[in-house]
Amino acid sequence: MSMTFISTNPATGVAFAEHPEMDDAEVARRLDLGQRAFEEWRETTFAERAALMKRLGVAFRAKKRELAAIAASEMGRPITAGISEIEKCALVCDFYADEAETMLAPETVDAGTSESYVRFDPLGIVLAVMPWNFAYWQVMRFVAPALMAGNVGLLKHASNVQGCAIALEEIIREAGFPTGCFQNLAIRVSAVEGVLRDPRVKAATLTGSEKAGASVAAICGSEIKPTVLELGGSDPYIVLADADVEAAARIAVEARFQNAGQSCIAAKRFIVVRSVHDQFVALFKEGVAKMVVGDPMDEQTTMGPLSTASGRDDTARQVRGSLELGAKLVCGGSTPNRPGFFFEPTILSGVKKGMPAYDEETFGPIAAVIEAADEADAIRIANDTEFGLGASIWTRDIARAKQLATRVNAGFVGINSMVKSDPRLPFGGIGKSGYGRELASYGIREFVNIKAVRIA
Repeated sequence: MSMTFISTNPATGVAFAEHPEMDDAEVARRLDLGQRAFEEWRETTFAERAALMKRLGVAFRAKKRELAAIAASEMGRPITAGISEIEKCALVCDFYADEAETMLAPETVDAGTSESYVRFDPLGIVLAVMPWNFAYWQVMRFVAPALMAGNVGLLKHASNVQGCAIALEEIIREAGFPTGCFQNLAIRVSAVEGVLRDPRVKAATLTGSEKAGASVAAICGSEIKPTVLELGGSDPYIVLADADVEAAARIAVEARFQNAGQSCIAAKRFIVVRSVHDQFVALFKEGVAKMVVGDPMDEQTTMGPLSTASGRDDTARQVRGSLELGAKLVCGGSTPNRPGFFFEPTILSGVKKGMPAYDEETFGPIAAVIEAADEADAIRIANDTEFGLGASIWTRDIARAKQLATRVNAGFVGINSMVKSDPRLPFGGIGKSGYGRELASYGIREFVNIKAVRIA
């Protein structure tokens, strides 16, 4: 019996579309198609690849509202934020179209021979297992470098954003990429292992939970296949005594509540030195009060619903559990009486170790404010986590901030700024936040054969 994926509008809780699941025969057909495409695509020039990637960037900009509307309906991302996400997809297309040839140019090495050099050859089919929270950007930061390196891609997207996955496959095909260069696999999690073990699949990249990452890493490890994992985060947002507190509090609103808090790189633990704690909390509360929570299709909305009922309920559990253990409710904290999967933007103060808002990754609109005695205590608290994705440091002393950045356990540190991925900078984490890097030159070299050639 054929199964389907259901698309449910999180603003209403009403299902509105069904997408058929692919059977084993269709998956096998797509693997065959991907392998044939790779044999031809690997022989194309960088100029040929770049021309198509530029066309894809143009297509994204032309269809940004249409694509953003699909994401709004499937996972609740506000339409204006969705448009910005699509523009970022176009940016990463342009970036790798312009830079890939230089990044992967052969490197001459003086090895005492007549000639020695290192070249970077594509591997083949790369499987991407991607989440729903940034349904386009997460995929394109894999697709753009992978295709420009000469690889081809398969996408196993989250079950609740199959409309986004189909739209991505269509726009890439319409941009002129050869058939099979990028394909969507509408499969269940249970079918992923079979694809990973297929000998034609040479590598995998996953953005998602720690549990999912561990599973993919174990399978690929047993098959001796490389992986890149971008997993969870409990990012610290450190506000020191000499910070511009008004700026820190203003940016904190977006840093925490973007995408209803459903972001691995969102600031989650606001670690504020005691001397400015009360001022920061008051200003942070004022900023949150100005947010507009509502229909993601309304351009005035700044925060939509959570993507699922279970996500909303887990957020409520973390708030309730933290309050029961002594945290103080600054604002929010409730599920509004309305259809859909909404939860009020919430600030908790007095958060301490042992509370869910301190110990767990919060993947909803909860800001946990933790008071630090001083700078040293702030850094200690920041590193008191198994995660290590991003971090922010707020201080007027830039030289000091650079020193502190070396002591914070994270793959990305923003000084007087929130954490944002950028095509020009490598992105990824350490510890339970994963390994490997996406974006920049580091990302495009994750899935290539670094081949040494030595001529006597």
